[in-house]
Amino acid sequence: MALTPETLPRHELNGLPVRVVESDDDSRVGLEGRVVIETTNTLSIEIRNGGESRVVMVPKSGSTFEFAITDDAADFPKESGTMSKLADTQPAGTEQSDAADSAGEDVAYVTVDGSRLLSRPARRTETSGDSPWQ
Repeated sequence: MALTPETLPRHELNGLPVRVVESDDDSRVGLEGRVVIETTNTLSIEIRNGGESRVVMVPKSGSTFEFAITDDAADFPKESGTMSKLADTQPAGTEQSDAADSAGEDVAYVTVDGSRLLSRPARRTETSGDSPWQ
């Protein structure tokens, strides 16, 4: 199954660039990095700052995430509010993620309510869609 804005919640999230766009905890809003660990209830995001990195656990419940996907999905039209324009409105002085810096690749920004991701990652990715592992 191709990775598209509509199918993102059914895919592996580890390694994807992510930004927290809404959260019950205001201190988490704006955190940006790569997903390094996904559990049933949390995403662990590696945040790099000036050569140093740290991992922050963000609960899925009560948070909204924006993922950057780099493939043909960027060409799909906006449907059901899945693609986001937030990436175009980055605060002054911030750099775009590594995915956006890749030359020649289109980037689709997909906003997902964390409650759609509340399940065991293996169950969510293998039992939804056309996985050969069902």
